[in-house]
Amino acid sequence: MLEDGPSMAGRLFALLAMTTIRPALSIGCRAPQVPWPFGAVDMVSRLMRPAPGTIRATIALPNCTAQLVRAAGVLPADGTRSVILYLHGGAFLTCGVNSHGRMVTALSRFADSPALVVNYRMIPKHSVGQAVDDCYDAYQWLRRKGYEPDQIVLAGDSAGGYLSLALAERLRDEGELPAAVVTMSPLFEIDNESRAQHPNISTDAMFPPRAFGALVTLIEAAAKRHVVDGRPEEIYEPLDHVETGLPRTLIHVSGSEVLLNDARKAAHMLAAAGVPVEVHVWPGQMHVFQLAAPTVKEATRSLKQIGAYIKEATW
Repeated sequence: MLEDGPSMAGRLFALLAMTTIRPALSIGCRAPQVPWPFGAVDMVSRLMRPAPGTIRATIALPNCTAQLVRAAGVLPADGTRSVILYLHGGAFLTCGVNSHGRMVTALSRFADSPALVVNYRMIPKHSVGQAVDDCYDAYQWLRRKGYEPDQIVLAGDSAGGYLSLALAERLRDEGELPAAVVTMSPLFEIDNESRAQHPNISTDAMFPPRAFGALVTLIEAAAKRHVVDGRPEEIYEPLDHVETGLPRTLIHVSGSEVLLNDARKAAHMLAAAGVPVEVHVWPGQMHVFQLAAPTVKEATRSLKQIGAYIKEATW
């Protein structure tokens, strides 16, 4: 589904990303092994005040923490209604519950559901496989809380799209079927070959052409350091494991970003496997433009649509 073009605010946010974030990433991706202060993004984001009435609680998981978020008026997470398991983006190496707090609160409000945001372990210190393990632990926490699979929606943006699909596939192999997978500007594969050929690779408002190659370098190095059964961790590609039995899937993506490649590729593969899939393309927006809500009206509209989808999937 093709949505309306960007408003003036949407265009301004895309321009802001192009003039600030993209140049910074251009520098960083030339020396990906340098110990950049990736954790600073989420630390600085702690200065943002939560939306009025938001309730947050920290949850201890085996190897990380998570934050249970409820917008004003949303009932507690008691295992009797729907819940969102939210896996934040940030290229597996930055961001967290603070950077995504406002957006998750809005999603909680529109879906009328609490959301469990996972502070999973990140590269370069940890591997992507360990991040998936943390997301799996968060899902099991919800199950122990009393939630059934058809009450749980797996949601994520950017790298969180990879984590959502990888987790859904692990759960499928165990006979679990969550209610849905919901993604925003998803990165669905580590391999950069098809993405590097996409027309948006040179015009993406946020990511310079070298960014994803640098990310692959970091992911591969982290995987080599994480030894599993005496061998370096193998990099998991969710798109190599798309088969029937996965949850219905919703994808929202900018028509101007390079991850449009991942969205369309995944949608075709999911549909071919018989998985119900819906794609909404938003022209002219920046990557994960939903973070700009409520300033950008399309961001709010996107989150409202996603909230309605979650309600319908868990009815």
